[in-house]
Amino acid sequence: MSLRLMTSAAALSLVAGVASADYSLTILHTNDFHDRFEPISKYDSTCRAEDNAEGKCFGGIARMVTAINDAKAAAPGDVLLLDAGDMFQGSLFFTQYGGALAAEFMNALDYDAMAVGNHEFDKGPEGLSDFLDLVEFPVLSANIDVSQNNMLAGRVAKSVVLEPGGQKIGVISVLAEDTAETSSPGETVIFSSIVSAAQAEVDALTADGVNKIILLTHVGLPADKRLADEVSGVDLIIGGHSHTLLGDMERAKGPYPTIQNDVPILQAYAYGKYLGEVNVTFDDDGNLTALTGAPKLLDASVAEDAATVARVAELAQPLEEMRAKVVAETAEAIEGDRSVCRAVECPMGNLVADAMLDRVKDQGIEIAIQNGGGLRASIDAGEVTMGEVLTVLPFQNTLSTFEVSGATIVAALENGVSQMEEGAGRFPQVAGMSYTVDPSAEAGSRISGVMVGGAPIDMEKVYGVVSNNYVRNGGDGYKMFVDAANAYDFGPDLADVAAEFIAANAPYTPYTDGRITVKE
Repeated sequence: MSLRLMTSAAALSLVAGVASADYSLTILHTNDFHDRFEPISKYDSTCRAEDNAEGKCFGGIARMVTAINDAKAAAPGDVLLLDAGDMFQGSLFFTQYGGALAAEFMNALDYDAMAVGNHEFDKGPEGLSDFLDLVEFPVLSANIDVSQNNMLAGRVAKSVVLEPGGQKIGVISVLAEDTAETSSPGETVIFSSIVSAAQAEVDALTADGVNKIILLTHVGLPADKRLADEVSGVDLIIGGHSHTLLGDMERAKGPYPTIQNDVPILQAYAYGKYLGEVNVTFDDDGNLTALTGAPKLLDASVAEDAATVARVAELAQPLEEMRAKVVAETAEAIEGDRSVCRAVECPMGNLVADAMLDRVKDQGIEIAIQNGGGLRASIDAGEVTMGEVLTVLPFQNTLSTFEVSGATIVAALENGVSQMEEGAGRFPQVAGMSYTVDPSAEAGSRISGVMVGGAPIDMEKVYGVVSNNYVRNGGDGYKMFVDAANAYDFGPDLADVAAEFIAANAPYTPYTDGRITVKE
């Protein structure tokens, strides 16, 4: 059943003389939605209502409903709707509702199958169990053994055989083996090799006469390529986890599909910004003979479904109560004004950078960098509400960890101070390090005296860094981080991290300690 016809990295073309028994199928796919039920900005964070009205926003479940329904209506034949995992975590909707909203909307859209993502375990096995109670479609993972967990035992299948138009389509899923480090599956969920688990299930389905097999994975593009190299009998891989944009658009990481060892690999970025859509043709022996398609950008040209907009607005009402919840206390006002945090060391910058570093200090991370423009307000003395924290950190940014050289860190600092005279948001607030900046020097040569952990920075050494996903992905000019090694962008929400840090140190006393020196 393995694909043997490849004419380009972008598409497959039909062979001459296609038999009448050929079977064509449209596959719609999503991944890494992360509870972005409301529209997002171009930076994947909260989009203001006025910006949405002006057509500046993307995604949101109301656009996704329209896009999926329109695609199904336009499909020439049978359709499958698949999700490659991580519907959970990423907004206050998840904090409030857990997986219930994902289940509600996925049921309404009539998904055919879903991969377990690592963040489906963010509320432990019980969070996934609650989700399974609600969904009307199979949720899959072949390389996790849940038999020792009484909430999940017998409820997560290794694969499913779907039968659109009477054709047998095997769908197998595998999950990232390091999920125990990135989420909370607990000790009763046992992980095994993605390769051996996938191969065993392919072999089992093949023995049952299934000759069309899709791997629906949550392992990331590099691991998908390894699966393509090492697992035989797979026709198509539809993935998630690495939030990879594939296609011919700007910032795409490769073509759609990306071909590895004659196996097409598809992924459709994240956060509901795109809907993956591919049309495939199989011959009577189950060989994939044609593949065409592209991810569809869900921008303002895609109308928001009115009923869904109303439902999301209704669901958002309790979030206002959450925003009023007192989460901590501060002994003094915490200065976070943009005129300060984009120019010098500021108490809010220290707080957020310290909170980030504290959260990942056991992962070998030494340095935290927070862009001053990501700090949007101050906090008054006394009780601190979650709403105040979200006003400071409103963008739904997540913690990102990665590794770069000392030279790259200095380049990042130079970028951060390159537009000080303009009050640019790239100004770097830091923890675990100190530096001196001379605003009067030429941009690109303003940084000196960089210290990490009390020692001069080593330009050749590789350092572990934590920042937010916006900065790590090149926001505010930090393009030197885009290709960082061992990058993981899907940590907890930065606002939650900050709130928990303030609470753990209550009553929190804001401070500056000279970690940033600005020459007069």
